[in-house]
Amino acid sequence: MDNGAATEHFDVLVVGAGLSGVGAACQLRRRRPGATFAVLEARGTTGGTWDLFRYPGVRSDSDMYTLGYSFRPWTGGKAIADGASIRQYIADTAREFGLDARIRYHHRVVSARFRTAHGRWTVVVERPGPDGGTETATLTCGFLVSCTGYYRYDRGYAPQFPGTAEFTAAGGRVVHPQHWPGDLDVTGRRVVVIGSGATAVTLVPNLAPDAAHVTMLQRSPSWVLALSSRDHLADRLRGRVPARLAYSLVRAKHVAVATASYQFSRRRPEAARRFLRERLTARLPQGFDVDRHFTPRYDPWDQRVCFVPDGDLFRAVRAGAASVVTDGIETFTADGVRLASGAELPADVVVTATGLDLLFLGGMHLEVDGRPVDPADRVVYRGMMLSGVPNFAFALGYTNASWTLKIDLVTEHVCRLLALMERRGHRVVTPGAPRNPRRRPLIDLRSGYVRRAAGQLPQQGVSAPWRLRQNYPADVWTLRHRRVDDRALDFS
Repeated sequence: MDNGAATEHFDVLVVGAGLSGVGAACQLRRRRPGATFAVLEARGTTGGTWDLFRYPGVRSDSDMYTLGYSFRPWTGGKAIADGASIRQYIADTAREFGLDARIRYHHRVVSARFRTAHGRWTVVVERPGPDGGTETATLTCGFLVSCTGYYRYDRGYAPQFPGTAEFTAAGGRVVHPQHWPGDLDVTGRRVVVIGSGATAVTLVPNLAPDAAHVTMLQRSPSWVLALSSRDHLADRLRGRVPARLAYSLVRAKHVAVATASYQFSRRRPEAARRFLRERLTARLPQGFDVDRHFTPRYDPWDQRVCFVPDGDLFRAVRAGAASVVTDGIETFTADGVRLASGAELPADVVVTATGLDLLFLGGMHLEVDGRPVDPADRVVYRGMMLSGVPNFAFALGYTNASWTLKIDLVTEHVCRLLALMERRGHRVVTPGAPRNPRRRPLIDLRSGYVRRAAGQLPQQGVSAPWRLRQNYPADVWTLRHRRVDDRALDFS
């Protein structure tokens, strides 16, 4: 039911109160102090990913000097931070910028309709009703910013393995990291973690101290690299130079290292493979089959490289508390998992760290002048807007570097765009479409979650401003310093 209240209007509505949404709202407070805005959050708290994921050891896979906001220095001692610390950092940032009264919790955006004649969006949300049920409400805004990330919150990707019912009937337990049960105790139990990505390599060393044994079962390996959980430059600068200067210097160092390593990997893949293999060999026990278990068929950064702080995964393997098995799954059994090779893995608990299900814009349905918008038919403009969709931006971070680096630039650019429209008296801005008909996938990775969602995501073009560059220094120039009003945009 609709509550019948008068429709509220805002200059800007931000969808999502995770790392991206809080960052966008802070930029609006900093750069558009006179603008009215609200943040619509489907869940009951800030934090997004960092509040949802509660599995043991959950942490960043980027350094906090670049995952943190450019305008609020990360002051924690560790460069690779745990989930609780990141969650607190986001909450503290929201509080510091006075966002508490701006965030509407338990407001799930269902749809948004734009009318060019009115120059505004009509946004329909579901929220708790007075009778304990759910009601719909309508809000309007001049500009809509989606900061929902790109994966489903209600479920992860969980393949249906044969024999699961037999395993659970015998007392076994199957869990997915995205919804980790608070009552799960692995003490003295045999654990199999299915997967080879960032979640799996995080879980294994964090479950190993309590479990009888942990096995990482992977169909094929991923590239893994050990990094220090602390930043030695940050440690040396702390207390010797002003905090903001230290943060800027350490942040610049991490940007330079990440950019250089990515470019090196893409331009000289064989050399990058040798480098990573040498580091792996040095960390693993003598005689360990590095080629089978830690040398993928694909080149580095065809899929994301997994980082392990202080080599904790390798320490667990060396200590014998964890092992790695590379094989297919034939079926679950009453006692564990039977592999394609015929071998049996005994298990009391199986963790399916099998990845994410993507969901662009959080499943929000868009419509422009009565016509539905299918994101898969659209082309991204500067990595932040959709062709033919007016007064709309979305936040999508880097896949080869810290997510927040790109979010900072996108939200800054949105504020510049809003300022230009205000100065010139424009109410509507719409990206056109690239003249070149060639298209590329939006996310240039070969990961399974990307391939599964290929038909749901918008595409990119082959040249600027329709090409999505995974290059922070280039994007700094484009989004922070170049003119906002290029020929691809139509203002009215």
